[in-house]
Amino acid sequence: MELSAKGSVSAIVYRNEENGYTVFDLQTADGEDITCVGTFATLSVGVALNVHGKMTTHKIYGEQLAVDSYTVCDPTSEQGIIKYLGSGLIKGVGEVTARNIYAMFGNDTFGVIEHNPMLLAKVKGISQKKAMDIANAVSELKVMQEQIMFLQSYGITVNLAVKIYNIYKSETKALVLANPYRLIDDVDGVGFLTADKIAKSMGVEPISEFRVRAAMVYVLKDSAEKQGNTYLVFDDLMSVCSDLLGEDLSQHGALVEDTVTKLVLEPAVKVFETEGQRCISLVKYYKLEKSIASRLITLNKDARRIPIDADSLVAQFEKLHKITFHASQLGAVKSALVNGVTVITGGPGTGKTTIIKCIAEILSAHGLRLEFCAPTGRASKRLAQSTGSDAKTIHRLLGFEMHGDKPAFKYNRFNTLPCDVLIVDELSMVDVNVMYSLLSAVENGTRLVLVGDKDQLPSVGAGNVLADIIRSGVIEIRYLTHIYRQSEDSLIVSNAHLINKGKMPEINNQSRDFFVMNMSDFAQVADTVVELVTKRLPRFTELPSSEIQVLGALKSGVAGVENLNVRLQQALNPREYGKNELNVGKSVIREGDRVMQTVNNYELPFVRINEEGTMSDGTGVFNGDIGVVRRIDRANGIVEVFFDDNRLATYTDRELGDLQLAYAITIHKSQGSEFEVVVVPLVSGPPTIINKNLLYTAITRAKRAVVLVGSKKILAMMVHNNYIAARTTNLCRFLQEENLLHQRFFGGVATSDDDDGD
Repeated sequence: MELSAKGSVSAIVYRNEENGYTVFDLQTADGEDITCVGTFATLSVGVALNVHGKMTTHKIYGEQLAVDSYTVCDPTSEQGIIKYLGSGLIKGVGEVTARNIYAMFGNDTFGVIEHNPMLLAKVKGISQKKAMDIANAVSELKVMQEQIMFLQSYGITVNLAVKIYNIYKSETKALVLANPYRLIDDVDGVGFLTADKIAKSMGVEPISEFRVRAAMVYVLKDSAEKQGNTYLVFDDLMSVCSDLLGEDLSQHGALVEDTVTKLVLEPAVKVFETEGQRCISLVKYYKLEKSIASRLITLNKDARRIPIDADSLVAQFEKLHKITFHASQLGAVKSALVNGVTVITGGPGTGKTTIIKCIAEILSAHGLRLEFCAPTGRASKRLAQSTGSDAKTIHRLLGFEMHGDKPAFKYNRFNTLPCDVLIVDELSMVDVNVMYSLLSAVENGTRLVLVGDKDQLPSVGAGNVLADIIRSGVIEIRYLTHIYRQSEDSLIVSNAHLINKGKMPEINNQSRDFFVMNMSDFAQVADTVVELVTKRLPRFTELPSSEIQVLGALKSGVAGVENLNVRLQQALNPREYGKNELNVGKSVIREGDRVMQTVNNYELPFVRINEEGTMSDGTGVFNGDIGVVRRIDRANGIVEVFFDDNRLATYTDRELGDLQLAYAITIHKSQGSEFEVVVVPLVSGPPTIINKNLLYTAITRAKRAVVLVGSKKILAMMVHNNYIAARTTNLCRFLQEENLLHQRFFGGVATSDDDDGD
């Protein structure tokens, strides 16, 4: 029910100063108290408010008015003025001073403060300096309130208005009026549609340089973040922008060219030609890929030669570990010992971790300093377990830290990593932003071993790093196709390789690790998934449900991730007396829930519990991190989550929207992770999503067993659907260009002449 009310703040029940979330009592003129909740830049007892919102019912706290807009008025009553001035909002003014001010000026108090503040010095205990301090404090509060009310007048929510004000402060109104589209670049959570709505309400012309510029930059950024493209063909950009603007830009060629010219001069974009097509990229991504290419070629050329007998040392490793390398694996090891940069790629069971271990043992035995890293906590943990060496996430390796309000790395081009060899696993997950930061921190002469599965899904972020390096043909690539890890009654590895070749997997439910449960009704699929996770698989595998992960192709639908999360939460972690919980969006999160971080948050604080039992503070949680809710403080809106890599992170109301239940997660979010048991509901969907690449990625996440639940018809459709969304990126071309430059000026790039392999 919509409700508007007017009154004064009689009590503040709860306030989070970091994000402005406030619970307070509003006393109306007839003496009624209304509990209100919402986001307020500042608030104090005594403030007069006009509020508007919806009445809601909280299961614990009862009826509340969820405020979506408000206006602030100066209090007019004696009690209101004294409460407002003495609330602590104005430094140096307490209740006694507030009463003294009111006793002298009465209801004219705010008029005196605003127009003749020096009169305040007549009040006992107030000096001339203090009088001006009081006037300035009241003025600043008024400015803030006016700025927020200005934003609200254009339909901006209170929460977003506070976020905008905290960035622009007193210049909010002037800056937004001058160019509302700057909100897209400056404020997280503001996209083109929000900024465009504000601009339209301000009278910005439908076809204007302002609007066209904003659309171009937004589409380039959005395409990079959502489709992974680091540039777009110019005609494609114009087509998307035309749809976004509701205007045919082909009819406004002069305006478009003027806008592009100015963007190039800023410089915000780079215009170039490739394969005879005019293309356009944000300067940021153009420079990132250019730098990555240059560093890879330089590292490859500048490799320090290692005087060792590789054949003898590999033979010793084989004897010690009682294994015999396949020719392709032997070639990969030798390549890493010779070349500055080596890429090792192969599917499950082809011996990638054994090769890493062999390379590491040989090089560390010769006194070289090694570092191991992977994109995610789970991937780095798995790398550490398989190699017996310390492995870190890339962010942790680089020493992630906040400089003011900006994320930065301790190790960079000015302060390089103290290592001679860097081994990076799960490279398919690494986007251009992370790859640039990693290579910037590597000093010349460092040997680089890049490991990944070329057939996995590409990175969530912009770029296609692994695929582009392989496609360029200028870096030593070692392909592993011989299946090294496969027991007689195991089908996970062999079926993954069959699917990758576009062939149907062997379906033999007598195997110990690969099962297909054939059913076509999606409601039955959902029921079966819940039963498998909660009852059947724990009995069969003797593993707890916490070691069983559901991986879905789609979020929505009866057998989609969102519905399965609700059902699995009800089954595995139901509501209990004494177990705290909070509403987060449409979901409920309670103590004991498995949850996932859905965006990068560089500022979120955590305490890391180190292996030796010590603790260290840090900041930053990242997209895809999975953890368990340890504690919920409902009174203060605080949630503590313990992540896989021993970080205990503390969330407040502001960050809780970045968490989601993780009993079931999308296959895209599972990249870089490995789970003991994986359950995959097979559902119908668009062929751009329901394809071979997605199914292969899901199956290769399983360590001990995988169960596919759904119809064999959908399984066959996925296996035979080779669709892969092509990304437009520059890295492959830049690598080839940089390699030619080095060949011209330095006589070529050092690569192995050992051609062993499949």
